[in-house]
Amino acid sequence: QLQLVESGGGLVQPGGSLRLSCVASGVTPEHYAIGWWRQAPGKEREGVSCIRRDTGDTEYVESVRGRFTISRDNSKNTVYLQMNSLKPEDTAIYYCAADGFNLCDLTASNAAIFGYWGQGTQVTVSS
Repeated sequence: QLQLVESGGGLVQPGGSLRLSCVASGVTPEHYAIGWWRQAPGKEREGVSCIRRDTGDTEYVESVRGRFTISRDNSKNTVYLQMNSLKPEDTAIYYCAADGFNLCDLTASNAAIFGYWGQGTQVTVSS
């Protein structure tokens, strides 16, 4: 059973930065991807970014491209999401999730492909 734990959320002013971490433990597939998703109150869950553990290939949703950077440290089974130039509309609970099919598909309707989810970490961007 794959387990994911997020950390690094908090309160930050507009224009500020945060780095989220996602640590994977337990039984892991040979090839898998880790995605970051977010959900704001009253809104649909949204795929933000994804990285394939083996190749390092990345995907981003257009609204965060150029501001967010996803990276991995396979020696620590950890994926990071560096978030810069944060905006109030980035406020949400951020979840990391594992995709055993290694597709990195961030389409909301395909969220179920990500079979394992962490508990989430709150990110609030406000002055």
